[in-house]
Amino acid sequence: MIRSFFSCSILAIFFIASCQAQQAVQPFLHGAAQTDMYLPKIQDKKVGLLVNHTSRVDSLHLLDFLLTQGVEVKKIFAPEHGFRGQADAGETVKDNVDRKTGIPVVSLYGNNKKPDREMLSGLDVVIFDIQDVGTRFYTYISSMHYLMEACAANKVKVMIFDRPNPNGQYIDGPILEPAFRSFVGMHPIPVVHGLTVGELANMINGEGWLDGGITCELEVVPMQNYRHSDFYSLPVKPSPNLPNDQSVRLYPSLCFFEGTAMSIGRGTVFPFQVIGYPDKDFGQFTFTPTSIDGMAKHPKLEGKLCHGVDLREASIAARLDLSYLITYYMLWKKSEPFFTAYFDTLAGTDKLRKQIESGMSEAEIRQSWRADLQQYQNIRSKYLLYKD
Repeated sequence: MIRSFFSCSILAIFFIASCQAQQAVQPFLHGAAQTDMYLPKIQDKKVGLLVNHTSRVDSLHLLDFLLTQGVEVKKIFAPEHGFRGQADAGETVKDNVDRKTGIPVVSLYGNNKKPDREMLSGLDVVIFDIQDVGTRFYTYISSMHYLMEACAANKVKVMIFDRPNPNGQYIDGPILEPAFRSFVGMHPIPVVHGLTVGELANMINGEGWLDGGITCELEVVPMQNYRHSDFYSLPVKPSPNLPNDQSVRLYPSLCFFEGTAMSIGRGTVFPFQVIGYPDKDFGQFTFTPTSIDGMAKHPKLEGKLCHGVDLREASIAARLDLSYLITYYMLWKKSEPFFTAYFDTLAGTDKLRKQIESGMSEAEIRQSWRADLQQYQNIRSKYLLYKD
């Protein structure tokens, strides 16, 4: 009797442990992998896709996967870098036809960033499925905004297939001011916003940020078993000049250098992992930007030996790091300006540049963001789909 009791107890313990283990190893699934949540809703619909090379279901591109499921995909919309992700940053993406399927591809980068009525004609729903990196100046979220705006005006539903934010562990930087609104900053959010694209889409709708305060018919297909605090290694590089996890993590801090005279390694095989300028006083590490098809045809400081710092093995804190900017600004003794006009556009304000020029410390600059970031946090909390 006692032996039987202990045997049952041991079996019960093993059963509980097994259940806990199964719960602990529940797989992560991004939105596009949650096929049961969206395939029944689009089987009889005429579908458009705003996608790129990161839009994948296992080993298949989302377009190819949907076609295998009998979904009627009528049109593809292409963001910066193109449908296949092979265009340089800022390079014009032209309308064309997907060679594999014969489906028309409409560019939403260049002169035309927003679909018009004719482009959306005949569509019941447009799916957005693109990997973001969690910064305000990464233009895929601007393309999402314009898609939502156009679909709202033309009574077309938008579905967002959510994906992780690889910089989702923190929120940092100045809030965009309306006067500095541009395609690299459309919303009054900080540089590092701490949202997935699905959460941001809900915020854009909920806060009335679409033109005229209109709202879009929106459905977010969420991820399973995701937290903002999770570290997520991107299986596909999100754009040509973010080739690995290190570049993605450094991108929020180093992108500011795009608005300076210095290089962050465009035209090398390690972009957004180095900083340099043709001056030996700037550091011992050297690199020379060259033309690289698919990454940087005409990089800044092309053909010039740059001296600076190599950050490929650097430890990266979960925050926006201004020390690089401040350090190199203080070293700058050139006749040409350190900052270009583009810097304020990236920062979403002219205050950051002026603070650096006035000699404010990083701690003082960060303190100046504190109240605005707290207000943003309060707004953000309304739209969270996942725990921090």
